[in-house]
Amino acid sequence: MRPLFARSREGLFASTTLTGHLLRGVVAFGLLWFAVSMQLDRPVASVLAGIGALIAMRGCPMCWTVGLFETVAQRLRSRSSR
Repeated sequence: MRPLFARSREGLFASTTLTGHLLRGVVAFGLLWFAVSMQLDRPVASVLAGIGALIAMRGCPMCWTVGLFETVAQRLRSRSSR
């Protein structure tokens, strides 16, 4: 069984599983939503949530999106080689 949140060896931003990559995205975008919605009421929590989102995405939202495409492409390649 492959680790859910591990990095793939094939792509720079790819994950080993699509499920893990999508879960990281859900967590990251939830943290971004919290950071933006609470920026005036709780600025420290907002900054910490923003940092948590960057860690969950392994960079910016564009890095996460590139990783999503790499993960899907790696999955399609593995299916075609079977």
